[in-house]
Amino acid sequence: MRRREFLAASCVPLAAAPGRQAMTVRGAVDGGDLGLMLPHEHVMSLFGADAAERPVYDEDKLFGTVIPYLKNLYALGCRSIADCTTAWFGRAPALLKRISEQTGLHILTNTGYYAAAGGRYLPEHARRETAGELAARWLREWREGIEGTGIRPGFVKLGFDAGPLSDLGRKLVAAAARVHLESGLALAVHTGDNPEGARGQLAVLNSEGVSPQAWIWVHAHSVKDEAALAEAAEAGAWLEFDGLVPDSVGRHLALVEMMKRRGALGQVLLSHDGNSYRALGRPPKPYDALFTHFVPALEEAGYTRQEIHRLTVDNPRRAFTAGVRRA
Repeated sequence: MRRREFLAASCVPLAAAPGRQAMTVRGAVDGGDLGLMLPHEHVMSLFGADAAERPVYDEDKLFGTVIPYLKNLYALGCRSIADCTTAWFGRAPALLKRISEQTGLHILTNTGYYAAAGGRYLPEHARRETAGELAARWLREWREGIEGTGIRPGFVKLGFDAGPLSDLGRKLVAAAARVHLESGLALAVHTGDNPEGARGQLAVLNSEGVSPQAWIWVHAHSVKDEAALAEAAEAGAWLEFDGLVPDSVGRHLALVEMMKRRGALGQVLLSHDGNSYRALGRPPKPYDALFTHFVPALEEAGYTRQEIHRLTVDNPRRAFTAGVRRA
């Protein structure tokens, strides 16, 4: 079977999976309509540039780069993307909506703040406001839309640097937990190789009454301690193995196999952390290796069509459809 035929057979949903809804930049959709989803990419971002409450992009260059790239992703089988660019980090919901309309892809934007990178993209009010005030701020975006656009977030995104969770970090996680209990939005948290920080986050979620099933360990592929991953999986958390590039296929296969042995294949999310339009004129970071390299590698390793469908369609659908997960 030729590669494109295999991808078409493996990535198209086996059947509609109706149920809870997901919130996209064009409005709510049934979870079964998300199709094959990339749960962690950046359509565009300001990473490396200065923070901005309302980013200004060269729209001609942006659309000239992003639209063809996303149309190619659509041709490869992609149907949905969770855009992880947060507020002050380059989030632009109105542009994402136009991109979604022109490409046919479902795109989810987010609420929350990115406190990694030394807090460079964290607004000053996040340091002085309480968890309750931050939660109220983010819930306004959920209920009323972002900055007057009427576009609502589809998940909560946070980000933390290495090390134990700080007081500020605990406050941000508590705020996100309260948002989840009101909205059912998933919590995707940039954590990386930081088991201590992951445990701290889960402790805060537990104290707020939120299950680990609402929490995504972003960049879990970088974790060196397999026991820490197993601990989080046993608690019910999602483990996101992003950072996928052609050269990482072996590492990602080993991680997926580890989760399969533990009976936790249903908690794996796969993505690239790519970026199709980067600040300061930097070249794009591709996010097509799942289609061109990893799905064929799964098939060659003996994974069935049903297992591949679970990894690329069912898991992200269950993670990103709204639903409150209580501790």
